[in-house]
Amino acid sequence: MAEDSQNWVLMVTAQTPTNIAVIKYWGKRDETLILPVNDSISVTLDPNHLCTTTTVAVSPAFNQDRMWLNGKEISLSGGRFQSCLREIRARACDVEDTKKGVKITKEDWSKLHVHIASYNNFPTAAGLASSAAGFACLVYALGKLMNVKEDNSQLSAIARQGSGSACRSLFGGFVKWIMGKEENGSDSLAVQLADEKHWDDLVIVIAVVSSRQKETSSTSGMRETVETSLLLQHRAKEVVPKRILQMEEAIRNRDFASFSQLTCTDSNQFHAVCLDTSPPIFYMNDTSHRIISIVEKWNRSEEAPQVAYTFDAGPNAVLIARNRKAATILIQKLLYYFPPNSDDLDSYIIGDKSIAKDAGINGIQDIEALPPPSEIKDKIPSQKYKGDVSYFICTRPGRGPAVLSDESQALLNSENGLPK
Repeated sequence: MAEDSQNWVLMVTAQTPTNIAVIKYWGKRDETLILPVNDSISVTLDPNHLCTTTTVAVSPAFNQDRMWLNGKEISLSGGRFQSCLREIRARACDVEDTKKGVKITKEDWSKLHVHIASYNNFPTAAGLASSAAGFACLVYALGKLMNVKEDNSQLSAIARQGSGSACRSLFGGFVKWIMGKEENGSDSLAVQLADEKHWDDLVIVIAVVSSRQKETSSTSGMRETVETSLLLQHRAKEVVPKRILQMEEAIRNRDFASFSQLTCTDSNQFHAVCLDTSPPIFYMNDTSHRIISIVEKWNRSEEAPQVAYTFDAGPNAVLIARNRKAATILIQKLLYYFPPNSDDLDSYIIGDKSIAKDAGINGIQDIEALPPPSEIKDKIPSQKYKGDVSYFICTRPGRGPAVLSDESQALLNSENGLPK
């Protein structure tokens, strides 16, 4: 290590997407290692719209490990952070930066401290899998900084120890988390089923119903379900294994009818398992139920399903449209029922704004002029729910993690390793 100069700082900045499970993970068989009771499958969302950016830095001048999340310093003393840091450090290799004249040997890493700064471009802990993107980004960035040789599947087994679904954010496209059989969790990891280009017709619209933190965290919710729900045992043993095979086939064949049916059914069963927990857990609210009803009525009025819905541990709806045409009709229906509270359309529809433009929505007057959806029976004017949706995010399946080489995107200062 370049002992003579204590001022060097080595940094890596990475960006990692979030993911949404279409076959849900709910319930652990091992709390510490975060080993699930069933396999799960997810779609990775485009990191241009939903991602975590993390900068990690190392310097002999740092006297302890420190982390800042969205600008606020947070404690790293939790077991999950410690597991990830320990596992990555154990795999660190020699690093040399000739420009800075810095050489770090494998053995040096145990004596060096790191600074971590992380930023989510979406609400934390509101049921949009922010912890998944966060821990995946932490592990991926540290792996790059420490020259870790493990591939993304092996890294996913480390990210899993931070947050279960984080393992699925180490790949783009469609990803399967294999539950594994080993007690030490070595075979509980993520594999990519297909990349984001495999089924690029799909368009995803997220209705952010509430960006507040949820009342029951996923961790305590799962524990209570495992302890009290008989339905969960049936789900894990009998239902999910068959669904996983069917979902893999639907993705392989780009069979939207099967994909939609499996996605909606699995989401509903996951929430049924939450209701079957004692005391019952309610993640969805009235707005969530209304969105399900809108999609179900529309799908049934067409010859084939147009949209799939899925809800994680929160009230936000993730709606997957079969193609761009279906997505434009979906956005019209959603805006008809859930018009914005203010005239600020720009912050009401974020992400890929071209979908709303394709739907003929350029201003508030276009929303006010929307006709009632054709599947409304008897043409009775239907109720509108202004303000019940905070905003919409339009996105698509996206790529896996990437290193950002542009130093202006770093969250830490390259001189002292502190937040910018």
